[in-house]
Amino acid sequence: MKIEIEANYKPSENEEYMNPKQLEYFRRKLLAWKSELLEEAQETMDHLREENLNEPDINDRASAETETAFELRTRDRYRKLLEKIDHAIERINNDDYGYCEETGEPIGIARLEARPVATLCIEAQERHENYEKTHIDADDE
Repeated sequence: MKIEIEANYKPSENEEYMNPKQLEYFRRKLLAWKSELLEEAQETMDHLREENLNEPDINDRASAETETAFELRTRDRYRKLLEKIDHAIERINNDDYGYCEETGEPIGIARLEARPVATLCIEAQERHENYEKTHIDADDE
């Protein structure tokens, strides 16, 4: 079933949470983000194919290699983000989107607007971050 939404539609806290319009809005947002990331990844691949790392000057070659390494790290982050986007779209298709994977509570429109791939509500996210911080700090001692 295709859901039509107005071009200027924005989800509101005044509507039923994760109604079909909101789900379609976030699906479109995620698909647009995915398309943008894939386009940038293709630009990087095109750039790397054209890049000549056989620069005669050692400083130029070092700069080119540093830039290439940076681009590859960025694309690896994009690859991981693309996986999260696909997972979010899958959750939309399964009617699980917008709810905390840990507590089952709503994640909230504002949080999803800021981070459409969010899987945890603020409280659960803070617990995870505090846990990581205390365990990383303990490992450093």
